[in-house]
Parts: sequence; C-alpha cells; structure tokens
Amino acid sequence: MTPLPHDRYCDEIAHQVGLLRAVVTSGADLSATVPTCPDWSLEQLVRHTGGALRWVELMVRTRAQEEVPEEKIPLGGGPDGQGDPAALDAWLAETGEMLVAALREAGPDAKVWGWAGVLNAGFWARRMTHEITIHRADAALAAGLPYEVAPDVAADAIDEWLEIVEWAQRTLPDDPARELRRPGSSIHMHATDTTPEVNGEWFIDLSGDVIAWRRGHEKATVALRGPLTAVLLAFYRRLPLDSAELEILGERELLEFWLARATFG
Repeated sequence: MTPLPHDRYCDEIAHQVGLLRAVVTSGADLSATVPTCPDWSLEQLVRHTGGALRWVELMVRTRAQEEVPEEKIPLGGGPDGQGDPAALDAWLAETGEMLVAALREAGPDAKVWGWAGVLNAGFWARRMTHEITIHRADAALAAGLPYEVAPDVAADAIDEWLEIVEWAQRTLPDDPARELRRPGSSIHMHATDTTPEVNGEWFIDLSGDVIAWRRGHEKATVALRGPLTAVLLAFYRRLPLDSAELEILGERELLEFWLARATFG
C-alpha cells in the first residue's frame, strides 16, 4: 500500500510526542512496570522511545550513510537523574521538535541509512511515527490511561508491520518470521469501525516462503474482528486475543502461530 504523505508523518510524530508527554506529566508512577514490556519501567520506556527519536534525528540531520552507534547520540539516554517528570517532559519536548524539524528539512527523498532496504528520510518518518504510536500504547497501559489512534495512522501501522515481516522473511535467515509458512492457510483482519476513506480489512496468505497480503475482504482460515485500535494493538501483541473488544472466527491457533513469530518491536 502507498504510505501516508511525509508531512502527515511529521505532524503525527509531533502529536504523539505531545500525547506521550501528557502521560509523563499525568502523575503516573514512573517506576511502574510496563505490562506489555515487562523488562521496563514506565520511565525506561519513555527514555527508550525518546532515545530512538534522537538517534533518528541525528542520522537524518547528518544524512548518515551508515548506522550511528547509540553512544554517539547527545542525551540519547534522557536527562540526568531519575523520577523527575518535569525533566523527562522537557527532554521529550525538545526531542520531538528536533526530529520533526530534521525530517521536514530533509524531505522524504533525502538519502539516509536504513535497516530495511529503504535508504531515505521517508522511511524514518514512517518508522518513527509507528514506533512512538505503539510505545505510547505501552505507556498508556502502564499509566491506566485511555488510548486512541487516528484511523489512517493505525491502518498504515498494520501495513508497515506486514512489510517488515516480508522484509525479514526475504533477508534475515534466522528471524522467526521465516517460520511463517503454512500452505493453504490465511488470516483476515477486519476493523469494524473504519470509514470509507480508510479500508480497515487485510488478507494475509501464508502459503509461500514470503507472505502475500492485500487490503480487502476475503474468507480466510481465521479472522480477527474488532475496532481498528483494538485490531492494531492485538496485531502488535499489545492486547490479548481474549479481550472483550475482539472476536476471533475460525482457527485461533493460526493467529497465535503468527503472533509468536511476527515479533519485531
């Protein structure tokens, strides 16, 4: 599918940074364990997310042609000290402004190193949009706060995930995604609340060595139905399949088989 416009990604990164900052300043316990990333506290999650944004900002701004080591990122680990929401908020605000400015100045076609075979700033605008969109879900869950995503962003996040699975199957011989092959089997995802402007249905064929997928309504071995945000979070392994918002029709085991192996992020 065609990605969203570059400016749309830039706008959404700025929006998501603002929403993540709102979690940080909500009074949430920064030491609380993140249920969907149990190795991290909420503060560690925020520092990881901001550090990733700063890493990309440095590469885009300098037009890096190879991966930049994390230790070279100024303030990549966040502000000094622990447990200070004001300092964390200020660091995030500066981080978001820096990245959005670098991406807008570069434009989508500027040559920049990337890890998925797409060597331009446009790749990073899209990747960071969905990086922060999903990690904001992690933060909201840890803080007990509501979570919503714009339909076009949620649908594009699913598209990007499928493209990453394809890339991993083609290029990473030891990646679990290489095991995602089951002849004659398929997955259908159906968002029940999308508008005519956003096609919220996907069909994924697992018959070949590399998945084949397309937007649209087709009968499959298993179907996952629910509101688009719930489908997105389930597909990214942030929402359990037995959640009340979701409905599974057909062979649930196939969906579990997919989720266990499409593990990026």
